[in-house]
Amino acid sequence: MSKIGKKPIVIPDNVEIKISGSFLDFKSHNSSINLKILPYIKTELKDKMIFFSPENNSKQARANWGTIRSLAANAITGLTEGFNKVLEIEGIGYRANMEENTLVLNLGLSHPIKFVPPKDIKISVEKNTVKISGIDKALVGQVAAQIRAFKKPEPYKGKGIRYQGEVIRRKAGKKVMATVK
Repeated sequence: MSKIGKKPIVIPDNVEIKISGSFLDFKSHNSSINLKILPYIKTELKDKMIFFSPENNSKQARANWGTIRSLAANAITGLTEGFNKVLEIEGIGYRANMEENTLVLNLGLSHPIKFVPPKDIKISVEKNTVKISGIDKALVGQVAAQIRAFKKPEPYKGKGIRYQGEVIRRKAGKKVMATVK
């Protein structure tokens, strides 16, 4: 039995949930999220709580049970609090700034890299940090990964774009060996 799937989700007062066909519609005062209900899962709304249960005991039904519960919990968290990721830019001459809604990165290449975020994602830049925020956890993570992929941190000097708190394993450079006679 799924430990995650068994737990009911408490619905906050500022979030409305509607079951329409094979979709869950989450609405808050300013935004909404549609979530497709995975196969073999039954959904129930009772007393400001949402419950999920598998239709049968197949392996796929048990796998979908915990997954849909986590996706629904993430949708509610996204509507109430939101998600964010912070990227740090490290390196001499490496800079980031915003031009209207476009992120412009100078990463030691011959040209600046321009990144236009999806419509539900907000990006802000302060000094050498880029903050990505939005209501969809997967989309926030995907955008952060795309920006990080422009210049991954390298192991010798640690230059590049990294997640805040990410530890880069450093390598020693070439060492001059003394000749032994």
